[in-house]
Amino acid sequence: MDMQHIDGGKAAEDELVPTLERRQFLKAAGMAAAGAALPLGTVSLALPGAAQAVSGGARQPYTMKTRKLGGLEVSELGFGCMSISGNYGPPADKAQGIRVIRDAYEQGITFFDTAEVYGPYTNEELVGEALAPVRDKVAIATKFGFAIDGTIGLDSRPERIRRVVEESLKRLKTDRIDLYYQHRVDLTVPIEDVAGTIKDLIREGKVLHFGLSEASARTIRRAHAVQPVAAIQTEYSLMERSPEHNGILRTCEELGIGFVPWGPLGQGFLTGKLPLNAQSTFDPKADLRADFPRFSAEVMQANQPILAFLYTFGEKKGATPAQIALAWLMAQKPWIVPIPGTTKLDHSRENLNAIHVHLTPEDLREIETAFSRLEVHGGRMNATQMSQIGKD
Repeated sequence: MDMQHIDGGKAAEDELVPTLERRQFLKAAGMAAAGAALPLGTVSLALPGAAQAVSGGARQPYTMKTRKLGGLEVSELGFGCMSISGNYGPPADKAQGIRVIRDAYEQGITFFDTAEVYGPYTNEELVGEALAPVRDKVAIATKFGFAIDGTIGLDSRPERIRRVVEESLKRLKTDRIDLYYQHRVDLTVPIEDVAGTIKDLIREGKVLHFGLSEASARTIRRAHAVQPVAAIQTEYSLMERSPEHNGILRTCEELGIGFVPWGPLGQGFLTGKLPLNAQSTFDPKADLRADFPRFSAEVMQANQPILAFLYTFGEKKGATPAQIALAWLMAQKPWIVPIPGTTKLDHSRENLNAIHVHLTPEDLREIETAFSRLEVHGGRMNATQMSQIGKD
């Protein structure tokens, strides 16, 4: 698989259509909570009537607000483009990918996320073509840092950054990159050298803002001292709370840095649309989740009580599990901008409608209390990918 190393996340939060009725799902989730074995199969996204009113099936009058990532102003919800080019199943048809991206813009999204390694290269080309007619009205984020040589190695040497930025600009059909992330921290290159190189590119006008992905708090501070960092991208969701505990969110708040959660829907799990039998569904040649611990059949069964809570809570709010998960993230801090991704128009509209889900302080306390009693089983990525997460 060409793209064996990336942020699973941003991406395809949606790929599989469920078949069980919701009541069957809740019954099964109750069995899991009680320690009983769940039957293999699919879970349901059969929505209660109120939730259907704000799902992708009903077009809403979107009122998209903006948020600040450092000095970059973007829509409060972004769009992760990675899954359109694969990694969570086969790549989408090009025309469909362009349609979904352009529809997201028409509904108010102005922040689109890609990377040179997605494809590799093809996702940047797709994003460039899709957004060319509205280039001056959107912010495009892309990334450098993977070697793209058949390994999962890293390469952030200054000379490589200067070369690949030109290639990304060409593929994106643009003269500047609004937000340029280091995709993973390369420990063989001092972060000060990376930040200094981006500082030069900003001075030249080829890059407007600097970002880091999956960097540690210490690395963020070192980079920020050389070139102000506008945004940090790390997996963060109701299932993946590590940024709350490792100093990342605290550092962002202290330094005025925005935060962009990838995998805001738990890499698809929090949508309630994934099958329980991962082994028979996730193709190891096309889907990163095939060897992620959190997506084994047994672990997905063990995590069903999480979905049971989201269905029950969402029913009260007239929202789907995905909408609750996104609304929760946006309610954490005003400088957090989730980037859910999808290849499907109805799922994109469903995600967009999360902006209409208002969570009160009481709602947030209820969610927090519920999750304090729920155990999240399984690691978020495989050992190789986790070894590239900043820990210093």
